[in-house]
Amino acid sequence: MEITPIAHFRSAFPTKFGIPRQSGIVNELRGSIVFEPAYRNADALRGLEGFDYVWIVWEFSANKSVEERGIATWQPTVRPPLLGGNTQMGVFATRSPYRPNPLGLSSVKIERIEPGGKEGPTIHVLGADLMDGTPIYDIKPYVTYADSHPEARSGFVDGRRWQELQVEFPEHLQEYFTPKSLAALTRVLALDPRPQYQDNPEKIYGMPYEGYDIRFRVADGVLTVVSVERLTIKD
Repeated sequence: MEITPIAHFRSAFPTKFGIPRQSGIVNELRGSIVFEPAYRNADALRGLEGFDYVWIVWEFSANKSVEERGIATWQPTVRPPLLGGNTQMGVFATRSPYRPNPLGLSSVKIERIEPGGKEGPTIHVLGADLMDGTPIYDIKPYVTYADSHPEARSGFVDGRRWQELQVEFPEHLQEYFTPKSLAALTRVLALDPRPQYQDNPEKIYGMPYEGYDIRFRVADGVLTVVSVERLTIKD
């Protein structure tokens, strides 16, 4: 079977650094599904306005290929960030991006559907965990009677929560963003975008977001934004 993208995602994140580790945990994040020319037909979205959520099937396109990583075969175990990045679990018991087939699955909330324009119909969504430019292979409506299982067990995820950080964001640096964009950014920072194995209070990290480089450091559970600089576009 061969599959090709039907759409690409438009996001505030040009790289995968800082993207929430699951969909739906930063509901303030806005993004858009922009269809490829062959699929820019409003009839394909007929009836979707009656749904609140959709499933997106997409590709972990920013991951290096197996060959580029120097790995001969797929790996049966991975190290989930929720467990600190040190405990191994079976790849099929996780949502790790490093899989035999690099496919992701996300449930996102429909904010609105734009019926037409120069890019055809566009689906604006909230809470996505996708990088800008991510290829999308399919979209399916979320239906509660089949997809919602609130009493289900969630394995090692049960009883574990991300340790959120306190965010200190100087007011003069907040002026670069709209209130809605600032709320989403602050929530992303609170979830600690650093790799789990890094905990150097002197290190300054950079996270691209909406055309800016957000520079911050973390010490004693507090993330402090130290600068916001416009990203330089390289030719």
